[in-house]
Amino acid sequence: MGGFVSKAVNENMKNNQEFMVEMNRIMLERQIQMQNQMRERMVALQIARAREMLNWFGTFYAVASVGMLTGFRHTRKPGVLVPLLPLTFIFGYQVDMAYGNKLLRIKHEAENIIKFESELLDLPMNLPTLSTIDMARQVQHDRLLMHSAEPPLYY
Repeated sequence: MGGFVSKAVNENMKNNQEFMVEMNRIMLERQIQMQNQMRERMVALQIARAREMLNWFGTFYAVASVGMLTGFRHTRKPGVLVPLLPLTFIFGYQVDMAYGNKLLRIKHEAENIIKFESELLDLPMNLPTLSTIDMARQVQHDRLLMHSAEPPLYY
């Protein structure tokens, strides 16, 4: 009879482990999906920001261009048109960012960096470990105790 109970307990433990593995897999998939949705929202926000900036800069560019052309027409001095050159480059950049394929080119460049220049992505002093995090917490706690204006509540 002890073998029967032991067998039932082992089977129950095995089923429980399978259930836990499945729950962990589902939780991980949900976390990945959530992080991807947050990334998509941030990219959408970046595109929307670029388009909004383009509206403002496009208006400024149009007004400034008309003003410079009017100034050139009255004075006939080509120096009045000089600011038009850098403004044209900036305007082109904004148009490319808002409606062109600039973000796609940035994405491809990021993929190339990840594939071929991954050493640029390394953190200084590598990834933090649990021991380095605990050590930093202890140092911060010790500093707080040493520089505190009031004595600690516990001894």
